[in-house]
Amino acid sequence: MAESAVNFLLEKLSFLLEEEVKLLTGFREEVVSLKAELESMKAFLHVADAVEDEDEEIKVWVKQVREASFDAEDILDEYFYRFAEQHQKRHGFYGHLFKIAHTIKTLKSLHRIASELRSIKSRVSDISSRHQRYRYNSNILQDEGSSSSAGRKSALYELRRDEALLLEEGQLVGIEKPKQELVSWLLKDEVSNVQVVAVVGMGGLGKTTLVYQVYRDDEVKQRFQHRAWITVSQSFDLRELLVQIIEQLLRGIAQPIPNETYFKDILSLKQDVICFLGDKKYLIVLDDLWSVGSWDDLKNAFPQNNHGSRLMVTSRIVEVASATTTDRFGGYTFPLKPLSSEESWNLFCARTFHRKSCPNHLEDISQDILKRCMGLPLAIVAVSGVLATKDTSKISEWKIFRRSFEAGFDNNDKLKNVKKILSLSFSDLPYRLKSCFLYLSLFPEDFMFSKLYIINIWVAEGFIREMEDMTLEEVGEWYFNELCNRSLIETAAEDVDEAFKYFVLHDLVREIVLQKSKDQNFATIISEQNPVLLEPARHLSVSTTLENFRGGHNFSRVRTLLLFGAKGSISSISFSELCSKYGRLKLLKVLDCQGLPLDTFPECITKLYNLRYLNLSGTKVASIPRTIGRLRNLEMLNLENSLVEELPAKILQLHRLFRVMAFQSINDGSAFTKNIGVRVPKDIGNLKFLQDLGVIRASEGGLELMRSLGNLKQLRTLDIQQLEAEHGAALCSAIEKLGCLRRLYMETGEEAEILEVQNISSPPQCLKRLYMYGRLEMLPQWVPRLSSLGVLRLRWSKLRLDPLQSLQALPNLQELIFEKAHDGEELCIKAGGFQNLKHLTFICLSGLRKVTVEQGAMPKLQELWLEDCKLLEEVPLGVEFLACLNKLHIINMGDQLLSKLDPSSQDSDYLRVKHVPKVYIGSRDADGLHETKLS
Repeated sequence: MAESAVNFLLEKLSFLLEEEVKLLTGFREEVVSLKAELESMKAFLHVADAVEDEDEEIKVWVKQVREASFDAEDILDEYFYRFAEQHQKRHGFYGHLFKIAHTIKTLKSLHRIASELRSIKSRVSDISSRHQRYRYNSNILQDEGSSSSAGRKSALYELRRDEALLLEEGQLVGIEKPKQELVSWLLKDEVSNVQVVAVVGMGGLGKTTLVYQVYRDDEVKQRFQHRAWITVSQSFDLRELLVQIIEQLLRGIAQPIPNETYFKDILSLKQDVICFLGDKKYLIVLDDLWSVGSWDDLKNAFPQNNHGSRLMVTSRIVEVASATTTDRFGGYTFPLKPLSSEESWNLFCARTFHRKSCPNHLEDISQDILKRCMGLPLAIVAVSGVLATKDTSKISEWKIFRRSFEAGFDNNDKLKNVKKILSLSFSDLPYRLKSCFLYLSLFPEDFMFSKLYIINIWVAEGFIREMEDMTLEEVGEWYFNELCNRSLIETAAEDVDEAFKYFVLHDLVREIVLQKSKDQNFATIISEQNPVLLEPARHLSVSTTLENFRGGHNFSRVRTLLLFGAKGSISSISFSELCSKYGRLKLLKVLDCQGLPLDTFPECITKLYNLRYLNLSGTKVASIPRTIGRLRNLEMLNLENSLVEELPAKILQLHRLFRVMAFQSINDGSAFTKNIGVRVPKDIGNLKFLQDLGVIRASEGGLELMRSLGNLKQLRTLDIQQLEAEHGAALCSAIEKLGCLRRLYMETGEEAEILEVQNISSPPQCLKRLYMYGRLEMLPQWVPRLSSLGVLRLRWSKLRLDPLQSLQALPNLQELIFEKAHDGEELCIKAGGFQNLKHLTFICLSGLRKVTVEQGAMPKLQELWLEDCKLLEEVPLGVEFLACLNKLHIINMGDQLLSKLDPSSQDSDYLRVKHVPKVYIGSRDADGLHETKLS
């Protein structure tokens, strides 16, 4: 992380110099000198960052460098804050007086800032000299890094071996089913060519243990007489691994390894392996594979033959597992999941109480402890191993352990091993990803976040840098997906629409990131349990009332302020007090007040000149002041589910804005919530950098607003409502100009109003989500041409002809919803249609009497929803062909259809839906949806 801090600082120093910002001579010299010193240090930090946990002296040195970098960044941000405003336009006599006065202040401030920067440079030099010019020369430090790496590698082997044995001693609860699945796959006779089975999942899930049990299974041993188990790990010697493979293969046939093998080069060793395995049925396990590059180095040593040979791989990283199974071998990826609640409890009791049941007086405590393990076998066994030594009659000892376990891992050697195993994933991250991951420590336990929410904050903080042919958001998405691929972020709520997919941190992973964040002074969390801010904070999370604050709090360095106070904890008045009492928060970039009971827009916010991200979603704020125009650096404004109905004209002064979302969600009794948008200036098109805009009211700005939208060439999201037929031509013309559009939501003011969008000759080909709420009568011809479309929702369309015929060839469509969208009596899904569709919904199709699904249609459909189609007399013909269907919802349907679902009925349709695991019958009323599962 010191490397990360230095890199961010170097970027700011480079900006000052390369952009030719007007600097005093002395100040420029200090910038150049500090930059040179840091660049010479950077190469050493790359190695030092990796070994600091193993060397206390290096750890202290790295911390000093990191803190000096942070302080230097504060000075530079102070410079940007103080002198950016002088470039704003000021006119007239008073503007002239202001410039004179401001120049005098500028010179004094600039000399002070130059002096402070000079002090930082001297401090960095002192740090270097105190450690004998970084303690090592380059070669020695590299040797130290290699030595430490080798030591860590050896320790890792021991930890992984202990992990497998530890879980084996724990009776391997929950392992039998996945073991049998993997064994079955290995023994498939019909697959004769060499293939790969990749087991992937987060550290501590028991991947090694599972594969080890498969490896030593009697049937597997009998089938594969030539076997080898190789632990790859993060740092490995390719030559050494090849020698190990040869040793194990020869040992399996009771032959000694020739002495010359130890002296051969890599190419010769690979040729030896290929020669030995060429005509044999073999099984090779590559345990703990960390990179695609490692796989590329190893794969050519394994010959392709037709004897049914297999490779098994374990990895924490999805991308690595995928690379092994999609390469020239092909194969099968097996994602390993945490244990279920029942499996976790069985494992815990078997290990803690020696296969006896848990005593009643310890059950609540045990469940609390087990909850924090979240189904992670390694953690469960480590914790139960500690508890097994405690007296079950002394409940006080168990309560003490519960408190200490909630506080962290460092109180017990077994728990420390769990921490080390989980920490490996963090250590392997590139420096930019480390900053992004540490940021997640700011969120409360079990906090669910969306991908876009996190990416927006990373962008505002400056953690994301543009890459060639990629936007900041695309780079951020790549970063986020990489953390998911490394099993550091888990999916909490699935959804076809990525905008509604939520994620969470595993509790034990969160413990790791909290500790790392604390060690590196990255983030500070103020809560009721920890109300004191001991050191100046850079990234601050507050989840307590202001009255609980104790001690002196210095907010002058704060870049991020996330407020998660309980209801009633922070009002507009107390927030203003926060700004005034603890400084002007002049360096603040990110302010998140979502869900707080703010009833007015705090005026002090408009003085936060450096603010990039402002989130007031879920508050009671009803209006935005004209003074928001002062926030010249604001990039993102989130007013979702606030009470704001209009954005002031002064918002057009915020030329860096690229995301504005404002609406109120209302449940109108239908299956979907309704969003009420806001009025925006009709010249909104002047904000050239806008990428996301919604929900806006078309009726307020009329044709001028429609034409203005065409100027937003970078727009990726557009949500617009209260459309009228007269807007059609101008809207179609604007949409044709929005080539980057990914999501388009269009809604008329009334159900009977015509949505005039037929005349789009060149639709945005990147469009992934399309929502059309309004009368169409005919499906626009441009819709079936949207090859990237993944989600299509039609409401009030009143289509006369069956639209499925023209939509069924869309290659990427995953979700299709019709609500009052079709007036015909029949719908037919043809064979081969909708090859990737996963969710299909029909709501309020009042004339629909028959739905037919031909064999071969919708092969991936998972969920079918039928609601308020009262004339539909039976479940869709051909539903029995939908092999992947796991949910069928029958809501507010006619009596005739419901009677046919009765298993005892003579003409029952029950057998046609019997293969569906979950069939729900229910109703919807003012109180919501009521469903019961069909037995």
